[in-house]
Amino acid sequence: MFTGIIESIGKVQSIEKNASNKTFWINSSISNELKVDQSVSHNGVCLTVEAVKENGHQVTAIEETLAKSNLSNWREGEEVNIERCMVMNGRLDGHIVQGHVDATAGCIEKHDLHGSWQLRFQFPPQFSKLVIEKGSIALNGISLTVFDVDINKFSVAIIPYTFQHTNMKRVSVGTTVNIEFDIIGKYVAKMMSNATT
Repeated sequence: MFTGIIESIGKVQSIEKNASNKTFWINSSISNELKVDQSVSHNGVCLTVEAVKENGHQVTAIEETLAKSNLSNWREGEEVNIERCMVMNGRLDGHIVQGHVDATAGCIEKHDLHGSWQLRFQFPPQFSKLVIEKGSIALNGISLTVFDVDINKFSVAIIPYTFQHTNMKRVSVGTTVNIEFDIIGKYVAKMMSNATT
């Protein structure tokens, strides 16, 4: 369980393909604090730490994860948002994020508002009932509030701190990001669906 508040930006150092999986070695400022078997969010994807060495750690993404996220597009040098799991006696500064990516979304607009940035994304329309005005969403693991919601589009505003301390500064028109919809919204949608059948 995560909060969507990014702790560190990691950098992909190497990628190894193993059958249908990909193993990544990632360097970050918190890698040396991680432990084997620990769950860590990478661009919003919950992955298990397999090895730790100096300032790096190793994780593997299986075929299912690669198919549903932007991890299949990672290259050496890629910047990755890193967050360790939530401490239960701590504050929930973002929203409840599971690290279970639902789909990807493409950036279709980016505007520099001279103090903040506004980005617009397009996502698969089958998820439209899970995106509501002023609701929470996780993009590349970052907890954000959506607005200007359309059937398959929404916008987010990025404050300077988030812009500087996440890989959102690297997002431009055409960039694909991981998207996780609000877990509470998913449960409500499921219950409403069951109630009508």
